[in-house]
Amino acid sequence: MVDVNRYWKNYIDGTWVDGGAGRIDVIDPATGARIAEHALADAADVDRAVQAAKRVHRSGALTAMRPIERGRMVQAMGHYLLQHKDEIAYVLTLEQGKPLWESMIEVEGAALYFEYYGNQASTVEGRSIPLGAGYMDWTEYEPFGVSAQIIPWNYPVEMTARSLSAALATGNACVIKSPELTPLTNAYFARAAETAGLPPGAVNVLCGLGRDAGAALAGHRHVNQIVFTGSVPTGFAIATAAAKNVVPCVLELGGKSAAIVHEDADLDAFENDIRWGIYFNAGQVCSAMSRVIVHESRHDELVERAASVAKSLSVGPGIERTNFGANMGSMVSDAQRDRALGMITCAEAQVAAGGHKLNRPGAFLEPTVLSGVTPDMEIATQEVFGPVLTVLPFRDDAQAIDIANSTDYGLAAGVFTTDLDRATRAARLLRAGQVFVNEWYAGGVETPFGGYGKSGYGREKGREALWNYVQTKNIAICLKG
Repeated sequence: MVDVNRYWKNYIDGTWVDGGAGRIDVIDPATGARIAEHALADAADVDRAVQAAKRVHRSGALTAMRPIERGRMVQAMGHYLLQHKDEIAYVLTLEQGKPLWESMIEVEGAALYFEYYGNQASTVEGRSIPLGAGYMDWTEYEPFGVSAQIIPWNYPVEMTARSLSAALATGNACVIKSPELTPLTNAYFARAAETAGLPPGAVNVLCGLGRDAGAALAGHRHVNQIVFTGSVPTGFAIATAAAKNVVPCVLELGGKSAAIVHEDADLDAFENDIRWGIYFNAGQVCSAMSRVIVHESRHDELVERAASVAKSLSVGPGIERTNFGANMGSMVSDAQRDRALGMITCAEAQVAAGGHKLNRPGAFLEPTVLSGVTPDMEIATQEVFGPVLTVLPFRDDAQAIDIANSTDYGLAAGVFTTDLDRATRAARLLRAGQVFVNEWYAGGVETPFGGYGKSGYGREKGREALWNYVQTKNIAICLKG
């Protein structure tokens, strides 16, 4: 049991401060009760945070040090998260609704980003370019300067760690706009930065409404780079604001990711992929396995198996679900639950499992499986962002690929078959930034992640993410004599 503070402040230039826009209530989605209040930033707060980050960058406090030393500070932030894992996970479950054991996994995953990118700090190297005897020419990678990071509510700890660790490792100063639904756990990154010895202003954390603080941050003329994870409409608005200042963005937006299940697939093993692919974090995952496209010869069997998985999950308050297992917490809010429920209700499909909210307080939705779905239905083309699996049949490989590629999204995809030639051909035809073969969510912090189409652009995770935070400078010297 953790004693949660009743009031949480923003962190700007090394100081905990109130917000110019007042306060916002933070609600436990499992009960509807208020957990705490959080300071709410306005445009003036955003400006102070950006100016602090700009000052740190121009001072050279981060860039003058040896990269391996900066990497150690980044790693120290991860150590801080692990040292306070129990407390952070408890607060995360209260504000977001996921089971406590899932929150533990999220904090551990966040720490892993700091470990990985801390190790990468000294590997961002330029190259020498031969131009003949009369010249010396080389490239250097320089940080953009001020990195603005707008964080989603579904994984507020892990998604912040993903961008913050890479940005700091490459020498950028950061302004984090935490999500208004789940802002509390972002405070631990400020505390981690202090503990690691980062200078004031290197990490700034503030909570604000998207239309106010988020818009002010995305459009600020002293922001040099933007990272955003969230919805397509908000991503469009951020990209538009950034374009006015000619600022590069990394946009990780929505998904309607499909798993193609062939007639030779191991359905016993695939049940585990259903469990994690769509019901982890109550389906509130941008790369969730929300569509299963299965060969018509296995369709009925797969629907039955998927329904069995859904019905096996115990649903209730995440704070009571401490042990890894067949259980699921609440969604993040009543509004998010009701949106998902509305899409289920409007779908002209057969409900094989779930389809209802729980008869109790809290933002709970039954794990749901829908069959009789066709590719043109809204439920098959639009992101639900909830624990809702749609099952569609296919006749041959070409049709399976066509269905998988029939949405505007392209974040992740999967192929399940014992025929690796077939899997390889499919992987090359699928319009997705990441393709899983025979295991959904295969990969890790080391593997690049990002989308095609309306799932966004740029890559996070892996070595590829480092290039989001640096720009290339070429230096050419004419040698006399």
